[in-house]
Amino acid sequence: MNLSARELTVNIGGRCVCHDLQIDIESGSRWAILGINGVGKTTLLSTLAGLRLPKGGTVLIDAAPLTVLAPRARARCLGLMVQEDSFHLSDPAATALEIVLLGRLPHLDWWQTESARDTTLAHTALAAVGLPEIADRCVATLSGGERRRLALAALLAQEVPLCLLDEPTSHLDMHQQIALLDLLIGWDGRTLVMTLHDVNLAVRYCTHALLLFGDGEWCAGNVSEMLSAEVLTRLYRHPVGTVSGPHGTLYFPA
Repeated sequence: MNLSARELTVNIGGRCVCHDLQIDIESGSRWAILGINGVGKTTLLSTLAGLRLPKGGTVLIDAAPLTVLAPRARARCLGLMVQEDSFHLSDPAATALEIVLLGRLPHLDWWQTESARDTTLAHTALAAVGLPEIADRCVATLSGGERRRLALAALLAQEVPLCLLDEPTSHLDMHQQIALLDLLIGWDGRTLVMTLHDVNLAVRYCTHALLLFGDGEWCAGNVSEMLSAEVLTRLYRHPVGTVSGPHGTLYFPA
């Protein structure tokens, strides 16, 4: 499933996140959105998900405007993993299994309850993120890292071809970051768009990068073409050095 932006202009708080953004995110590709804190990565991701209106331009799914899709139809093709998961605050008595089952709602009619297949999919998703034992635990008892993986399990259960993820590795240790991203790229055929702070994870896992420089300036393309010490020094406003690593060039603050 393809996601495109046509002359997309996004503003927040009087600042321009991107001006006339033109990108084609093709099915099966993996995109990283990179930029300094506060540049508007989350705002852009929310706009691509249809949660906020742009100042101008259009977001398209398979050449159809995102705005023409009914909410249920949209949720069957596009899933969003937000940066801060609030389910532990909105319903602290909910169990982990109940949270994951929320991912099945787009596939149910309003009068339907979850089937045995839905429950099996939810348990499978919990096992995939390494949390099979927490199904009956209240989400209020989970750590930040466990809640992060729980949110990914809900996205897995949603079974969508296009996934937008806001800082999917936040609250996770090094091992869990790699395990989560290995799981993501193992989703055959799924299109991934994720905001990241770690450039080296983008190098290792993403095929393309969208860079937000501030004041509406952007550039996008293959990771190998977009990322260099010179470009990242300008992007992050700090000198960047390089060393060779097993998965390509590694970048560090110089």
